[in-house]
Amino acid sequence: MDDKLKVFCTVAELKSFSKASEVIHLTQPAVSSQIQVLEEFYNTKLFERTTSSVILTASGEILYEYAKKILSLYTDAEKTICKLTGLVKGSIKIGATSLIGHHVLAAMFADYQKISPKLKISLRLGNSKRIVEMMSSGAIDVGFVEGGIKGHKINVMKLWSDELFLIVPTGHALAKYEDISIEKALRETFIIREDVSGSGKLIEEFFCKCNINIQHLKIFMVSESIEAIKNAVLEGLGVAFLSRLSVKKEILSGQLNALRIKKNRITQDISIVYSKKNNSSYLVDEFLAFATGYKYDKIFTED
Repeated sequence: MDDKLKVFCTVAELKSFSKASEVIHLTQPAVSSQIQVLEEFYNTKLFERTTSSVILTASGEILYEYAKKILSLYTDAEKTICKLTGLVKGSIKIGATSLIGHHVLAAMFADYQKISPKLKISLRLGNSKRIVEMMSSGAIDVGFVEGGIKGHKINVMKLWSDELFLIVPTGHALAKYEDISIEKALRETFIIREDVSGSGKLIEEFFCKCNINIQHLKIFMVSESIEAIKNAVLEGLGVAFLSRLSVKKEILSGQLNALRIKKNRITQDISIVYSKKNNSSYLVDEFLAFATGYKYDKIFTED
């Protein structure tokens, strides 16, 4: 019955059968079937359908209040037993931007697995806006995002400050410099990241601060993919602003160089996001404690 109550609460909170089916990974008919079982059990209608959403009936409102208490008791029981046994097992749904997912989380997961070997992780990638949307809808338990996150009913905790550099091939004329003027950089052809919620927006804001219209740059390619941009730079198609973390291997192998723009450092916050509701599982609480206390600087160390 608790699974049906979880489905019921998800539909009630999202006001949509289709959105609920996406979050809990059930087909929409399966979600409708779960609600129907509850309606038959209580012999009452729980939802009224409108043209744009579904809303709780008076009976639905009553069941929703009790369902939240029941599910909270289940969670409390799980946490208490897990604390007693010390056993952490199950699955956790994590969302991350491609930068964090590809270049940070594998090392962190490896360290976490040493203390929680029975943990199973489901990892979904997207831009920061998409990760926040998934977090808000309950599609993921924890998210890792780039840039400022405001105006959302979720908790946001900064983990570290990331810096973006101008990335050029080692054989490039600018490769001999550690930093260059913005004027010198503007002579180059650019590969631009198309990301309205993360580093792409940050670069646009940087040029705006320098009184430069990004549309006036010599742009060869625009891409959502960090890997595609990195490969384009390696092929000599242009230069790009990327996190040094994303090109660490290529810098160490002598394929790429990272330059700063004089008098301008381009930085962004890397943060973890999680629900404000106090009903997360013991597994999520333990992972959050580990992730927020993790020493990420050892991932960035170039050795």
